[in-house]
Amino acid sequence: MDRLNRIVSERPVVIFSKSSCILSHTIKSLFNDFGVNPTVYELDEIARGREIEQALSGFGCSTMPIVFIGGELVGGANEIMSLQLKSVLKPMLIRAGALWV
Repeated sequence: MDRLNRIVSERPVVIFSKSSCILSHTIKSLFNDFGVNPTVYELDEIARGREIEQALSGFGCSTMPIVFIGGELVGGANEIMSLQLKSVLKPMLIRAGALWV
């Protein structure tokens, strides 16, 4: 859990994903369209992916993608899209230092 906390606090936006997940692809595309360069961990492609996935379940996360902004768990695709529709996502990214205006 300490390692996971360190991973998510080192970058403004961290996405835990699976390469075959269409929702993960959609969220990564949304961030890229904003001009944000998230740190992405494809859990099905990295050596310790299963271990990280188990640690994420300790946060109450069970589906992909799992998004952290500014070191804080934001949630999955539903939460990110909801923030976008409320026009809250962009200011959140600016505060985290992931997006320059």
